Amino acid sequence: MLLFNTLGQKLEEFKPLEPGKVRLYTCGPTVHDRAHIGNFRTFMFEDILRRYLAYKSYDVNHIMNITDVDDKTILKARKQNLSLREYTEIYTQAFFDDRDVLKILPAHDYPRATDYIPGMIEITEKLLEKGNAYQSRDSVYFRITSFPNYGKLSGIDASGLIDGYRVDSDEYTKESPKDFVLWKGYKEGEDFWESPFGKGRPGWHIECSAMSYAFLGIPLDIHCGGVDNIFPHHENEIAQSEAAFGTKFVNYWLHSAHLIIEGEKMAKSLGNFRTVRDLLELGYDPTVLRYMLMSVHYRKQLNFGEDTLNQAKGALGRLRDFLYRLKNESFGEGKSKEVEKLAAQAVKSFEESMDDDLNISGALAAMFEFIREINKLADAKSVLAEDIPLIRQLVKRMDQVFGVATFPEDSISDEIESWIEKRNEARRKKDFKLSDEIRDKLKAQGIILEDTPTGTRWKKV
Repeated sequence: MLLFNTLGQKLEEFKPLEPGKVRLYTCGPTVHDRAHIGNFRTFMFEDILRRYLAYKSYDVNHIMNITDVDDKTILKARKQNLSLREYTEIYTQAFFDDRDVLKILPAHDYPRATDYIPGMIEITEKLLEKGNAYQSRDSVYFRITSFPNYGKLSGIDASGLIDGYRVDSDEYTKESPKDFVLWKGYKEGEDFWESPFGKGRPGWHIECSAMSYAFLGIPLDIHCGGVDNIFPHHENEIAQSEAAFGTKFVNYWLHSAHLIIEGEKMAKSLGNFRTVRDLLELGYDPTVLRYMLMSVHYRKQLNFGEDTLNQAKGALGRLRDFLYRLKNESFGEGKSKEVEKLAAQAVKSFEESMDDDLNISGALAAMFEFIREINKLADAKSVLAEDIPLIRQLVKRMDQVFGVATFPEDSISDEIESWIEKRNEARRKKDFKLSDEIRDKLKAQGIILEDTPTGTRWKKV
């Protein structure tokens, strides 16, 4: 399995630290507002990665942090007269709700930054002891010049950063404007914690170093995020973690490209963002949203718009029709060697695509090519009854990664089949009024009947 490692900018064969196990850390939401679908593009790529690692029988321990303290969050909580925990709990739950709607697998743990401040203080103390950090008034900063490899992830030359450039945007006293904050001294009205450096709160970057270490140790197998995280966030994580612990922080860094809307990246700062809830209220199917978000390779920009959504809707319609055909059509007795051959080819193509840096487009193409070929054989009556379990099993296996297929429920099928038989009887007796009544009754329940030369099929809409 090859993955594109941002550290080194090349495809590398994935080799976990411990055979069969993967330590995966992904940057989660900052819960001062609802996450938008641009954020969920990254969360979806991470979901596909995790699902495929599980498909390959890896035991994955996935940790995603919740950033529940920063300048914006504190300000918004104060404006609403809520405690920081009360305010952030609203948007933490909103994130979980959106995650579930999109069928993104829950991480194994979601540490909140405010629950791990002792660990952040401990790492900061290590950095002070080693001379990688210094205290100025009540704040503590990381001294970038103390870490010679600074910039190895992003390619930025620290010595070339212009005077006045800020790696961290906060306005605090520093030896150099290039240094970034580890601990922010208290300001009146802000939430604070006691520390050996005085009252204050952690900087953004130290949070992930502390939480990843608390749950997964060091080094990590894989660390993910969006391309916006590469610099300064992930660059700073590397500097502080490797300086504090004296060992490599992460073996594989994976980053997803932006979601684009009308030629610009989707961002709250640009005012062009859409949330999952916004789109659901407009009537979009959550499975269509999931398909759209996952359907383009994670390192390519994804264009959000009606065309992309309609393509997703069309693809899911073809998949749904195929699965209902398997369930409802009558097939002759026996087993086809041609189906076995097509199944083997489909699995090979699917796995080769996914092993190539999670080439999701190629993997989806493998599934839909299989569906096309099976439909052709079925039209020629060359798909037999004993082939159906194999076909369904193959689609289910691929869908362990995709997470978009809906398989007809047997309990519902039995009832519908009973109504279809009554309708067929009415048609044989030329009782077209009853036939139409049954069809309309089922349509009102979201069941569409389709009369074909091989019998009546049904599908849910």
